[in-house]
Amino acid sequence: MNRAELVAEIEAGAAQLGQSLPGCAAESLATLIEELGRWGRRINLTAVLDPGAMVSLHVLDSLSLRPALHGRRIIDIGTGAGFPGLPFAIAEPGRDFTLLDSSGRKISFVQHMIGMLRLRNVHAVRSRAEDYAPGKGFDTVVARALAALPRLAELAGPLLAEGGVLLAPKGKYPAEELEELPADWTCEVTEVTVPGLEAHARHLLTLRRRGS
Repeated sequence: MNRAELVAEIEAGAAQLGQSLPGCAAESLATLIEELGRWGRRINLTAVLDPGAMVSLHVLDSLSLRPALHGRRIIDIGTGAGFPGLPFAIAEPGRDFTLLDSSGRKISFVQHMIGMLRLRNVHAVRSRAEDYAPGKGFDTVVARALAALPRLAELAGPLLAEGGVLLAPKGKYPAEELEELPADWTCEVTEVTVPGLEAHARHLLTLRRRGS
């Protein structure tokens, strides 16, 4: 897939999601995919190296969560190679993003992309979520494929500002995890359809602490 085809697929996918992308965002997202493939052939960042598959599994899957973002300060815990945080930051230049991961090689890639794309609204941090103490809470905490819901609630609770939300994208409907969710949390479940992944179940869980 050449660059023009990559950009076109990203733009078409965003349109299918009902989203518009600012300025040169599609070009930046294409660069992100190209660099992820280049780095991924040398170090273990992702199991998926096909550009078309990366568009669906990484970029569009990330953008499918974009409408649920709340407030200005957002943290992506367990960001890995920067997903969904980097696509968020590219698509939402007016918001501030912190991308957190304990893996040095993955945070190195995130920092590389921040510099390469000249992203001024992203801060990369190498840390475990339970060890991170930002001093100020976040409006949205995002955790993609990091842990089961009870553990996510435990990790995200100290990072959330008053009235903040925890976004936990899942594959199939997590009935057992929901039964184990602590009583001081509420959860809304939304089915999500991602272009290119229509055959795979996707659910977005939006969690809030009761009374906040």
